[in-house]
Amino acid sequence: MTLHERLQEVLRTFFNDDELVVTAETVPADVPGWDSLAQVNVVFAIEEAFGIELGDEALSRFASIGELERQITARLKSQGGQRDIAN
Repeated sequence: MTLHERLQEVLRTFFNDDELVVTAETVPADVPGWDSLAQVNVVFAIEEAFGIELGDEALSRFASIGELERQITARLKSQGGQRDIAN
């Protein structure tokens, strides 16, 4: 499973929407229910799913799914590898 597929699954679970499809260009405003409170909880869900800590800056640093994926990839690499997730 690629990082994008795994992230999409996390978001589908979080938003309880099995049909949710995100692309690198998707922004939070494109996803129904993704408001500022959801942003905080989405970051926590991603941290738990990927076993990483994105930190407080992640709450405001990404404007798109593509940027979020780059942050996740960088954090995974800095913590010792991809953990069996392909790009």
